[in-house]
Amino acid sequence: MRNELAVYLILVNALAFFAFGADKRRARRGKWRISERMLLWLAFAGGGTGAWLGMQVFRHKTRKTKFRVLIPLSVLLWLVIIVWLAWTGGML
Repeated sequence: MRNELAVYLILVNALAFFAFGADKRRARRGKWRISERMLLWLAFAGGGTGAWLGMQVFRHKTRKTKFRVLIPLSVLLWLVIIVWLAWTGGML
């Protein structure tokens, strides 16, 4: 299960990172945007680190309190999940 979880987290983090970049690009061009709900969903689905990196690299959503609080919270949540899985042997 450890390998599957690692692959999943890598993919969802990459997706979150690129979603922040795409949304920033679309915002600049005045085009259809990715919803805030979807960006946050990606973070809480395991892509918090990618979302946080996307915020920093693309300078996107960095002033919004909701994102400044919830994105780090999503990272913390997944850290707790991973530690819990390791502690209980769920990652074997």
